[in-house]
Formats: sequence, structure tokens, C-alpha cells
Amino acid sequence: MDGLEEIIGEFLVESHENLDQLDRDLIALERDPSSTALLASVFRTIHTIKGTSGFLAFSVLESVTHVGESLLARLRDGEIALTPGLTSLLLEVVDAVRSLLTSIEHSGNEGSETYDDLVARLSAVLDGQQPAEPAAAAPVADAVEGIVQATVEAVEVTDAPVTPVTPVNPEPVVPVAPVLEVVPQLEPAAAEAVVQAPVEEDHGEGRRSVADSTIRVDVALLDSLMNMVGELVLTRNQMQQRVATREDVELARTTHRLNLVAGELQEGVMKMRLQQIDTLWSKLPRVVRDLSMQLGKTVDLVLHGRETELDKTILEAVRDPLTHLVRNSIDHGIESPADREAAGKPATGTLSMRAFHEGGQVNIEIVDDGAGIDPVKLRDKAVAKGLMDRETASRLNDKESVNLIFTPGFSTAEGVTNVSGRGVGMDVVRTNIERIGGAIDLTSEPGRGTTVRIRIPLTLAIIPALVVAAASNRFAIPQANLLELVRLDATQAATAIETVHGSPVYRLRGRLLPLVDLREQLDLPDVERETTYIVVLKADNQQYGLVVDDILDTEEIVVKPLGHHLRNLPGASAAPERSGQRARQAVDTETVYAGATIMGDGAVALILDATALARRAGMSPESELGAGTVTGAETGEAAASILLVELGDGRRAAIEVSAVDRLEEIERGRVERAGHHEVVQYRDQILPLVRLDHVLHGDGGHPGLSTLQVVVCRQGEQRAGVVVAAILDIVETTLDTRTPLDSTGGAGSAVVSGHVTELVDISQVFAGLPSADRLARTA
Repeated sequence: MDGLEEIIGEFLVESHENLDQLDRDLIALERDPSSTALLASVFRTIHTIKGTSGFLAFSVLESVTHVGESLLARLRDGEIALTPGLTSLLLEVVDAVRSLLTSIEHSGNEGSETYDDLVARLSAVLDGQQPAEPAAAAPVADAVEGIVQATVEAVEVTDAPVTPVTPVNPEPVVPVAPVLEVVPQLEPAAAEAVVQAPVEEDHGEGRRSVADSTIRVDVALLDSLMNMVGELVLTRNQMQQRVATREDVELARTTHRLNLVAGELQEGVMKMRLQQIDTLWSKLPRVVRDLSMQLGKTVDLVLHGRETELDKTILEAVRDPLTHLVRNSIDHGIESPADREAAGKPATGTLSMRAFHEGGQVNIEIVDDGAGIDPVKLRDKAVAKGLMDRETASRLNDKESVNLIFTPGFSTAEGVTNVSGRGVGMDVVRTNIERIGGAIDLTSEPGRGTTVRIRIPLTLAIIPALVVAAASNRFAIPQANLLELVRLDATQAATAIETVHGSPVYRLRGRLLPLVDLREQLDLPDVERETTYIVVLKADNQQYGLVVDDILDTEEIVVKPLGHHLRNLPGASAAPERSGQRARQAVDTETVYAGATIMGDGAVALILDATALARRAGMSPESELGAGTVTGAETGEAAASILLVELGDGRRAAIEVSAVDRLEEIERGRVERAGHHEVVQYRDQILPLVRLDHVLHGDGGHPGLSTLQVVVCRQGEQRAGVVVAAILDIVETTLDTRTPLDSTGGAGSAVVSGHVTELVDISQVFAGLPSADRLARTA
């Protein structure tokens, strides 16, 4: 019901506005009957009201507008000529429509008046009769003029005072007695018209009509108002900083009041700019219908979260990207009915879209149940287009292969059509989304479908941010990307921060978190820190820790765009790869700044782009959440954090991170033997070593290597060093595609980051080692 009431409300507002324009157009058309533009405008307005009233089952309104539309069609086609009598008749249609709309607004129905007489007179004109000329208009006008003159004379001779204009009395009140003496002198019809006219405009004390309660405002004016609010917020921040350094109670009170008013004003202006995403989605059913018919497909469009609100500027920015993604899903994703039936699917494909708020951002998901994306085909296409050589393509995992579709000039279409195939699209989609501070992620499973997830900010104007420091420079990080803050002293940092293939990681509640040093990314000199501050961020479906010199404060900042002449600031080009990172396919030359802001002391601070920082630091796509189109929330299975390792024969294995203590590189010369066990002296203990190749029946690894890659695992009070050929990555996945097959030393296999991976049963690792009780007795 709420949705229908909202539709009716919008219909009433729009119709009242159109009727006001209709009055003006009809008068102008009477002066210039040859104006086809005016006649077309009048016809469109009546036609729109008629169509919507029929949809909403307002039968009387539909019947009146239907006959009026037929009359206008005759005028448009030149079959009849416009006369003053015909203009009056059309104005009566306008008045009837306005009266019906008022009744619908107040009572929810059209009322008891059926306007049969008006419909009959309109029908008579359509049958060839001439409408009556408006002869009664002049006497009424003369009568009204007489009332005005008599009222003026009566006021001049009466001693009754005229009430002045005040906020209680917005209009001067004329004494009633002299007016009542004049009205009976009029003709009965004219007197009734004069007396009744004000009554029709009275909607009840203190009650506004739906048309009067809304106003259309130019977007440019809203933008200007938002800019002024932004300047007010900057001034408020500056005053708050000054007040903090002074002991002036009155100034503090005034500043507090300014803070409250500025906050309420800011919230009000931002609400004015919010629009429901349904204003965009309401146009998609037509797009889906037309395109599916053009391609010979049948597609059901399912929309969830229509009421989700976001800033109008953001809404306009995502309009084209969303339309492109919908067209892509129908063109490339969903198969033809014959192909779907051959694959055991329903002939009709499903395209679902969902919008929801989460973490101060708007999330949009576009999911289709089509053919999915074949990573092998994408790798072959990249080689054929000369984007990379065969060897480089073979090193890509499936996630990296799927991300190739964001490469400029890349297209999977076999030929160029009016729908696709020109290689312009997904790269532009990604650029437009990231330009407004958003992120896009794509996952796909061949044969099952594709999911595109977009995260965009609610607004671009004023956002809460965390202010950090690096080398005496201040930077702002949007709180939408912020998860938590960590502070480590020098002793804690020495033990809690580890290194995996030359890249630092921090163990956060049993999970290894990759670290990115802000100084390193901005080409600033390195320093020894007594205290390490880690800002835990989430960007582009991955988490990482940003190491900064200091954490200063949280503040609402006004986002200012970064000029093109500032694009080459430090951090605008890619840093060299660190050892152990996967070779990237292209150098990221984008800036890591999302804009700038003015701080309370008047200084400029740059706003960091968390997603661009992650890419610049070489974050592996394998660490992104979600290995397929089905998430843990949808399957009911909890996500697992696992460490990916490689065996000597190239197979992959996974160890639960909860069982991992540390990751170490141990010189081969430190390995000794105790009985038939390999051991190493490790932190005042004798640590037994277990070759994972032996546990999983591999070939034993690479004996020629000078260092061993060791995963220190724990079971109860026991520790063991698990020797692997290589440590690959830490990922979080739901392990939704599994099989019981393994090498008799694990817990089955699963698809992880596009590869079949054996799941290590940690109890099998410790099976050949002495128990903790036996070790305790020996000690």
C-alpha cells in the first residue's frame, strides 16, 4: 500500500503542476490558434493524466480526460478550429480535473460528482455541434468589479478599522458587513459564483494541498547550497580548533551552538539531495524488455531495495555504469532459451538487482544466472589481442583472468553489433565508479552465472574521516573504509609483525593482515618507530593495515576535487614490486588521492583513496573475498580464513589460519636430527619439522634450496614446523565447492581462488610426533 500511495502522491504533484501550465497554454493557444507547439503541449499533458488515471483506476477522471483528449486530437489534426467557446469548454475540463484531483487528495477517491454534463457537451462537439460562447463571463466580471468598488466605498465611510498585516494575519482583513450589503444586489448566479469561489480554495485550517507542500528546486541551486554548507562546516571546524586553545566560556557556548546548527543544516541539506534508487531502476524494465527481444532471449528482472536512498549526484554518476552492466548481463551472460534448456536450465533467465546500505556506503549487486565467464577463454583472448604473452597469461589465476575484462579495449564478443563488441565498456564502468570513490568487484562461475558488486559512498560532499600523519604531513581517510585502529609499542611490533616473502604482515586475532606503509607508498624516507600505528582498512573486498606515523583525530571534512595539475603528486605512479608479490599485468598510474580538504587550521590535507593504495601496494586479487557467485551468507556456511601453500610437485594445499602460529624462513644448515625426526632449535625450544609433501604423499620438495619455508603450527600445547615448497597467500573463502578426494593425509579438497586445493587435517601433521603428555614426562 505504501508504494501505491507514493505513486498517487507523485501523480497528484505532477498533475497539479501540469494543470497550471495547461491554463497558461490554453490562453496562449486562444491568442495563437496556429501554434502547433502549444497544441502539442496541451495534448501531451491531458494524455499523460488520462493514462495514469486509468492505471490507478480513477474512472471519472479517465472519462473526462479521454473525451478532452479526443477533442484536442481533432484540433491537432485540423478537423475543427479553436474558438473562444471551445477554449472555455477545454478550461472547464481543466477545472474538472483539478477538482477531481483535490477530492482524491483529501478523501482518497473521486467523490460523487460524475461530470456527465461536461462529458456530454464535449461529445456533442465531437459530433459536430458548436459549443456555446461564454456570454456569461462579462456580467460576472462586471459584478466582481462592482463588488470591489462598493467595498472600497464602504470601507471609506465606515468607522470599522482595517486589521493590519501580521504573522497571524498574513492578509489585511476587510470588515465583513459592508460586503454583505452589496452581494444581494447581484444576479443570483453571479452572487453564487463570488461567494462560492473562496470556499473551493479552502482546504481546511492549516492544511496544505499536496501541490503546495512540495517544490521543485534546480539541482544547480542545491549544489550551490551544499557548497555553502561545506564552507560553513569548514568555518565551524576552525572555530572549534581555536576554542580548544582558549578559556573563554561564552565563546565555547557560542561555538557549541554553531556546531549544533551547522550539523542540523548539513543533515537537512543532505536529505534534500537524497533520492531513492528506484528513480533509476524504474527505467530498467524497459531496457531489459527491449534488449531481450532484440537478442531473442527471455529475461525476468527482479529488483530488491528500491527504497534505498543515495545522493542525487551519485545517482546520476552510476546511471550509465548500471545500464551498461545490465546490457552486458543480457548480451554476454544470459544464454538463449535453446542453450539454457540444453544446459538443464529454465528457458527464461533471471537478472536480479539488490541495493542496500552497509558501513556508511550503498551496495549494489547485479546477479545473473547465465553462462558465467570462462577464465581460459579470457586468457586466450588476452594473448590474441596482444595484451600479454602466453607465459604471462598462464600464470594468471582464475580471479585475475576474470579481471581482464576491465582492461581497456578488451571484449569477449565475437563480432561488433549495435549492442557490444567494440571493446569500450567495462574499463569505463570501473573508471566511473572509482571516480566517485566507489569500487567494483566481479566474480563468476562458468555455467552458473556472474555477480557484480558495486560499493559507492552515500554522498561526495561532506564525509566523516580519520586524520593521520606521515612525515609531518596530514592525510584524511574516509571512515567508510575504516574498520579499527591498532597501536603497538616497539616490543610488541618486533614479535607481532612478521614477514612473508618480503612483505610485512600482522596477526590480528588469528588472521594474518597484510601491511602497507604509507611512507613507502608516498616515496617518503623510512624511519624507526617507537610506536607503530596500524589503521585497518577494507577496500575492494580486502582488508589490510595501513602503517602511519600517528593517528590524530576524527573530523567531518568537506571533499574538494583534486585538480589535474596535482595528479602528479608523490604516490601518483606505481611503486616497484616487492619480492614475493605476483607480477601485475599493468602499471597502475592512477593517483592514490581521492581529493583534498581544508583542515581547522586552514592547512590543506589530502584524502587517501584506500582502494588505489591497496592496488598500488600490489595487493593480490586472491585475497579478495568471494571465490564464486555464492557467498557464505547465501549458503549458510561460515567463511574460513586459510593459508595457501604450494607443494614440491606444484599441488596446492590449505591450512586453517587458526592453527598457524608464525611463518618462518629457516636456513637449511640449522636443521638437525633427533631419532628419525628433523628438528631445529627455535625460540629456546626444539621444534620438530614435518614435510607436508610426505604427509600428502608428494615428491619430497626441492632439496637444493638453501632456505626452508616453514609454517609453525600448533595443536594444543604442541608445536611443529610444517615445511612447504612455497607460501602463497592468506584468503578468506566459504569453501562451497568441495570433494572428499585427497592424498589420505587431508580433509578433502576444495576450489580456492580458482584452483583445486587439498585441505590439510592438522591432526595428520602431528600424528607421527610424540604427544604433549609424553614430552611433558620426558621434561
